[in-house]
Amino acid sequence: MRPIPRSLYPFEGHHLDLGGVRMHYLDEGEGDPVVMVHGNPTWSFYYRRLVTALRGTNRCVVPDHVGMGLSDKPSDARYPYRLRRRVDDLTRLLEHAGVRERVTLVVHDWGGMIGMAWAARNPDAIARLVILNTAAFPLPARRSFHAPLRLTRTPLGGFLVRRFNAFSAAATRLCVTRKPLPRDVRRAYTAPYDSWDNRIATLRFVQDIPLAEGDPGYDIVRDTAAALPRFRDTPTRIFWGERDFVFDAPFLEEWERRMPHAVVRRFPDCGHYVLEDAADEIVPEVVRFVTES
Repeated sequence: MRPIPRSLYPFEGHHLDLGGVRMHYLDEGEGDPVVMVHGNPTWSFYYRRLVTALRGTNRCVVPDHVGMGLSDKPSDARYPYRLRRRVDDLTRLLEHAGVRERVTLVVHDWGGMIGMAWAARNPDAIARLVILNTAAFPLPARRSFHAPLRLTRTPLGGFLVRRFNAFSAAATRLCVTRKPLPRDVRRAYTAPYDSWDNRIATLRFVQDIPLAEGDPGYDIVRDTAAALPRFRDTPTRIFWGERDFVFDAPFLEEWERRMPHAVVRRFPDCGHYVLEDAADEIVPEVVRFVTES
């Protein structure tokens, strides 16, 4: 794997053994915990500026899901790439870290389902929620499964992901719309996925998305959605890139319906990687939200 420049990722990593598979995570700073859960195909690198801004006042715990980032990338024979295991992994990490209360949970992409499923199991631990272009409920009624993701679930799409790193590489260009990512940032995003074997999770994440009753993990999606009313008194901020072609307007509308108390800030010119496109606006707002509320 190509080294990540410390100028971009100035952190000391930690590892937790999960039955012979190591999960990498950041544990920076002291104070009330801020847990940041990434999706696919990003990794803890996505939250680097937020960690840097908060570690002087808060404890930032940021995992790399198994198969992602600096975590181990085991074969299917060694690790079940399923939502249930993802939630269990996060649970074990936070138990190991002693994170039990006054948690600000920050979620993006598939990290929304993983993080909010953990929150649904531990509602009393949650002090605040920060939601970035994600979901924690089934597909909205007026939204079908997105064509690029359908392609990824085909044999051809799977080959393109595993052979050419198509999912991660394309995301570094298509998921930012306000301004292109610098070359070194694009290289850092894709660096962990430098071989056929190391791209397994970027494919398995898409293949594992539960779409209907009977799919593995759909019960977790359903139960997490049913638990969202527990958080209607929880201070919540939603930052939404409106040019996201996956988590688009129907998803935001669903969040607003389910979490009517949330303060929403829309970014009409930003894409799925909203924290890249709008870091200069979002990071200071999150810092204020975490430290002053």
